[in-house]
Amino acid sequence: MRKKIREPNCQQLIDSFPDPFVVIDRNYTIVTANRRYAKHYGAQAGDLIGRRCHEVSHHLDSPCSQHGEHCPLEELFRTGEPGQVMHVHYDGEGNAEQVQINATPLFDDQGKLQFMGETIIPVRTRSTETFVVGMSDGMQLVAKQAQRVAATRTTVLVVGESGTGKECLARYIHEQSDRSEGPFVVFDCAGGGNGEELERRLFGQLAPEGGELIAQGVFQQADGGTLFIDELCELPKSSQIRLLRALECGEIKPLGATDYFRVDVRVIVASVGDMREQVESGALRKDLYYRLSAFPIQLPPLRERRKDILPLAQHFLKQLREGGQTGVELTPAMAEVLLGHHYPGNVRELRNLIERALIYAADEPLRPEHLVFDHLLFAEDADRLARRPVLDESTRKLVDRRGSGPSPEEMLQVLEECGGHRGKAAQRLGISERTLYRRLKKLRAID
Repeated sequence: MRKKIREPNCQQLIDSFPDPFVVIDRNYTIVTANRRYAKHYGAQAGDLIGRRCHEVSHHLDSPCSQHGEHCPLEELFRTGEPGQVMHVHYDGEGNAEQVQINATPLFDDQGKLQFMGETIIPVRTRSTETFVVGMSDGMQLVAKQAQRVAATRTTVLVVGESGTGKECLARYIHEQSDRSEGPFVVFDCAGGGNGEELERRLFGQLAPEGGELIAQGVFQQADGGTLFIDELCELPKSSQIRLLRALECGEIKPLGATDYFRVDVRVIVASVGDMREQVESGALRKDLYYRLSAFPIQLPPLRERRKDILPLAQHFLKQLREGGQTGVELTPAMAEVLLGHHYPGNVRELRNLIERALIYAADEPLRPEHLVFDHLLFAEDADRLARRPVLDESTRKLVDRRGSGPSPEEMLQVLEECGGHRGKAAQRLGISERTLYRRLKKLRAID
């Protein structure tokens, strides 16, 4: 008589999963979780059952969708389809971390959607200077695209305005790839030189006699790793032909060589403008453009991702504190002024603004008057302006609470367009939700 094999139960199965895994019902309630999930969020598995998922991972009293994030649970119960999203969670020690969430529908015996299975994959980076994933929808999409393409050998085209963080994104993709232990090399096509000099910098040069390499190009330097080429449209047509062969065949020909040499390089290219316009003008080869545009990623300007302004500002404050500054915090008054700026220089401008404010503040608490915007930087009285609460008319309206921000009509219109959702309305208006609530309350008191 054959001995009956004992089947594993549900808990034993999910405990075998290598990543944190949790089962959640449509009311955000945790039904069960594996050991890795419990350990990751600093709890015992049994203590998690009955708690709300947003309490455990976000430290929030309400669902993350009410705080501007895309909720995978709500999406899954709406569509019945699996999904993937990037979030910021808080681990068991209270540290913020980027995570990838894979949501899977779980059905009962009658085929009715009953639960969501959620796998948590922490996104770990190796550099403090690497890409900072934002909370906005635009940056969530960028992060998802970067995660997916990192595992491949595909050439990536990063398009975005100056200062949006194209090199940081390229480094992030490199660090998430299987080439992360290899070199990451940056080549700026606008960095000077043309003709032979550019060819030498790109592909290297052999000695006239003996065929020895006397000058390494960036392709040799990046062998086994990633080459980031910035301002590609500045590259002469003659060099574009050689670059195309390097991308298609993995072969380069150094100056003075008669034969091609194999290289193992993953290429990420950046451009500020629309490269199709460069093709139409004749500045960029059409065949090279199509080879580069296999996987484009569009980095949105900071003005279109206002939800990311304060997290980025806090990130830069932390970086600069580690560099010697201590006891510096981002006050609500500072936050409101930062949210009111347009940022033509994007993330780079925000970082410079924070660093400049720390210098002006010295050992004092940061105040709005320490924010000297770029258009005031070279004014003769810039230092004096940084020590008074009034900078100029436009900045004064940001600091003066009575004259700052959108008009009452604008606030009411945007609130109506957002279906009464204050968080979404505040994001579109470029102000904090608390500020919007205070002004609406004041308006109702007047009415």
